[in-house]
Amino acid sequence: MPVPAASATAPSIDADIDHATLLGLYRTMQVIRQTEEQLARCHQRGLVLGACHTYVGEEAIATGVCAHLRTDDVVFSTHRGHGHALAKGVSPEALIAELFGRVSGVSLGRGGSMHLFAPEIGLMGTSGIVGPSILQACGGGYTFKILKLDNVAVAFFGDGAVNNGAFHEGLNMASVWNLPVIFVNENNQFATEVPFSYSSGIPDVGRRAENYGLPGFEVDGNDVIAVYETTRKAVERARSGGGATLIECKTYRTRAHAEGMGDYTYRTRDDVADWKARCPIKRFAERLVAAAVATPNELTQVEAEIKEHVRQASDNAQAADWPLSETATAHVYFEGATPNVATPPTAGDREITYVAATLEALDFEMERNDGIFVMGEGIGARGGNFATTLGLFDKYGPERLCDTPICERGFVGLSCGAAMTGSRPVIDFMFIDFINDAFGELINQIAKMQYMSSGRLKMPVLLRGCVGIGHSAATHHSGSYHSVFAHIPGLRVVMPSTPYDAKGLFHHALRCNDPVLFLEHRELMAIKGHVPEEPYEIEFGKATVVREGTDVTVVAIALMVHRTLEAAERLADAGVSVEIVDPRTVSPLDTDTILQSVAKTGRLLIIDEAFQPCSVAAEVAARIADVGFDELDAPIRRLNGAFTPTPYSPTLETPVVPQVDDIVNAVQDLIDE
Repeated sequence: MPVPAASATAPSIDADIDHATLLGLYRTMQVIRQTEEQLARCHQRGLVLGACHTYVGEEAIATGVCAHLRTDDVVFSTHRGHGHALAKGVSPEALIAELFGRVSGVSLGRGGSMHLFAPEIGLMGTSGIVGPSILQACGGGYTFKILKLDNVAVAFFGDGAVNNGAFHEGLNMASVWNLPVIFVNENNQFATEVPFSYSSGIPDVGRRAENYGLPGFEVDGNDVIAVYETTRKAVERARSGGGATLIECKTYRTRAHAEGMGDYTYRTRDDVADWKARCPIKRFAERLVAAAVATPNELTQVEAEIKEHVRQASDNAQAADWPLSETATAHVYFEGATPNVATPPTAGDREITYVAATLEALDFEMERNDGIFVMGEGIGARGGNFATTLGLFDKYGPERLCDTPICERGFVGLSCGAAMTGSRPVIDFMFIDFINDAFGELINQIAKMQYMSSGRLKMPVLLRGCVGIGHSAATHHSGSYHSVFAHIPGLRVVMPSTPYDAKGLFHHALRCNDPVLFLEHRELMAIKGHVPEEPYEIEFGKATVVREGTDVTVVAIALMVHRTLEAAERLADAGVSVEIVDPRTVSPLDTDTILQSVAKTGRLLIIDEAFQPCSVAAEVAARIADVGFDELDAPIRRLNGAFTPTPYSPTLETPVVPQVDDIVNAVQDLIDE
């Protein structure tokens, strides 16, 4: 663009900012603008393979905010994140190559426009989902708080996100826990094609901060100095322990929501032209010239230099290699070096409860790792609804045993950002039914983060809670959704049936770099068993043979292990020998141990109280039919709970769960095949 000479009305630069910084701001805005315009041209040529959400018109915001950030400060961004990436330090070539799908891209070709990762410089990822950046920044802030660091976390988000529950939950958590987070709302007037004036009950965002006890500011997002100065104060406040700030930057995107989309069905050409006249780069250039920081020719030379640099970056990106096809499934789980797990000790004679066993493991690991913290409702001084953290609050304090508001999406989303920034959160969600409120954070964010970052981010999150029917808890406190979560790549799903297994698996989960769902059947939490006092680990994906037999193999999960043991005793009196295999984890699933048992018995029954369609039982049956068909002397059978929500009354509750009599009958029917 031509750089204007100083006009009589050009505003001066009142802020005390040195010339080098001012020119640096101008250069960053030009890098963003020239890169975005080059990407728009490349999209028209078909070089950009998917979506392309440009940042044209909003350059002042990313520039003014990121100018205050160190490399070890972290940024969590949105689907319109090119400008944030470039302002944080990503090169134009790495960004363009990513949109071209090349291996030299910032996400190695895995992410495209909406999934940009450079954690080595503090860009923790952009997201195609609205809102997660707010919660993840809270997680980064929580990590910095418990590790006593002076870093800050920044969340960029659009006006659409402020009508999302993540906005409310995130700002409330940041206020309650005084987190070093800066919430930057880029109010560009439209959420895709829905105007903010329609979707919001009030016209502004910054004023909403007051409702959460936070300072809030509303600034001209096309004025880089206003953004820079407001952010400077917010960063100083965050670093000094003053907590979070909300900054609304009023701006406008002057290109379509995404390249190739129609643009004038919901706004007019005159509206766009008016905002183009308020171009942040043009306005800043006028101020630089008026303040004698640079001449028009000098600024024109900067623009030309950057334009040529971006053109060359685009050529290099186009010439770069494609990712190797064989890497498509890499980094779903942690692939770094892991210590060898010693053989677990024998159970010994000491008897403790299931809950006491996991409590021992948690206490031991928290003592040896200052990065572990626990969040959940009532897990602080009270010790948890099921005494899962009893006594730990007095030992480790309120920051590491943190009671939460009732906001499952909020603190599960926070755990993702915390794990990304170097801590190890334990989320106690009480009942698995409750975590369903955070399904998107778990599936779209936590489970995919290692993969999308090509293994550059670890995800050591442990999420624990109850499953299972009993105690007339009815339909919102009785779920068993492990089959759903076992379907999701990136998650580990653990279901111990004994205190011994619970302790060893919990230790392993607290040392694992993958996200773990640790599911505890409510009817097992008070049972006692023999458990060694010393710490030990049980690896995931290692089933155990609970009882040896010769006539039929029964694979039983969680509470069903105990009911099958009772059934096996009754069947033994009738001359039937039952071998019981407990998978212990349903993802990963140990097919080998099950197959070895079936090779001995020739018959297989799978028992799980969860629903039968699309279940873990169906997966076990399919795997054994695939690799062990020749070992079978009879069809594989399944015994599951009824395909129904959970009722309340005992006379309704009992028949929807497999009982001992049902197991005895199912085994006898299979023997008779």
